[in-house]
Amino acid sequence: SQNTPVSGGKVTTNLNCDYIKLNFTYNNSSITASDFNGKIMETIYLASVTASNDIAKSTRARLTSGRAPLLSWLSSGVLAARVHNIEIIDGIYNDFNDEKGLRLEAEQGRDMGFDGKMLIHPSQIGPVNQIFAPSAEEIEFARKIITIFDRPENMDKGVVQIDGVMVERLHIGIAQRVLDLMAATS
Repeated sequence: SQNTPVSGGKVTTNLNCDYIKLNFTYNNSSITASDFNGKIMETIYLASVTASNDIAKSTRARLTSGRAPLLSWLSSGVLAARVHNIEIIDGIYNDFNDEKGLRLEAEQGRDMGFDGKMLIHPSQIGPVNQIFAPSAEEIEFARKIITIFDRPENMDKGVVQIDGVMVERLHIGIAQRVLDLMAATS
């Protein structure tokens, strides 16, 4: 086994056996296995990271407050991650001296469905953790959803009303994710 650093944050590991040589390339968010001829056998994606700066460079879109020129690409990235059942991390906020701007962009990313945000400065850790952690209200409502659907009289119902809001059975999965996030951040 031999590890070889490759440009772009990649590390290549070569495993040589009597009959087969496997080449594993770790690229921040994926692992690719290829055979001795270089033919890719499988790529496993672990996560995806959006890079607003790279998108802007490639498309010539402007990096503006609110990221309006990038929203369609960012949304497409979230959708693709969900289709492939992988996590997706929002790219960096360039101005690490602007906490208000960071908070606005992190809230936007959270609301779009991103699982977290890349950081470039230690001062960004606290605000971003706070934004991506579920609020007390979200936790309380998630517990209500699970409790109410667990009641015997609601076991066959697809929809119930909670605090004047229509809640579908599919919201149980969303509620469980909120509680899982709460447990992970406690």
